[in-house]
Amino acid sequence: MTLFAVRVASRPADETHHYGHGKVENLSAFLETGLLVLAAIWVIYEAMRRLLFHDSHVEITIWAFVVMAISIAVDFTRSRRLLRVARATGSQALEADALHFSTDIWSSSVVIAGLLVVWLAGRFSLPGWLGQADAVAALGVSGIVIWVSIRLAKETIDALLDRAPDSIVEQVQKKVRDIHDV
Repeated sequence: MTLFAVRVASRPADETHHYGHGKVENLSAFLETGLLVLAAIWVIYEAMRRLLFHDSHVEITIWAFVVMAISIAVDFTRSRRLLRVARATGSQALEADALHFSTDIWSSSVVIAGLLVVWLAGRFSLPGWLGQADAVAALGVSGIVIWVSIRLAKETIDALLDRAPDSIVEQVQKKVRDIHDV
């Protein structure tokens, strides 16, 4: 979706799009934040279902930790590169992708912590409720994703509606107030 949006947004103005196609990036970023929120809501639903109604066993192996560590390394590299390009080009679509991958880093870290607690609970006969730490971790991850997505969605809506930056509004208001007899 991002690649498509960046390609379309780079098209010049034409007869039917007098100001160009740049808003496509903002729309793409907004849609991506919506998808992230929907995914987070689904994870919350599944985690709550597990916490409240199902006592399922989680089989934890070293491979779960290895895969999560590799995922963190890949997401870190991708998010940093995307953020660098997003800042250089002013692309909200690329910024949304960078944000997506950076939240994946935090998510993976929380998942590792949850899996570790579940593993420790099983290994050392700790209280049974600790065996559901992965579901609690999923709730934490979902909260992070929703919070970050809402922040980015607000930015994209502001861009789509051509909202003036607060600093410019304040400068204009100050200059108007400084004009004598106005």
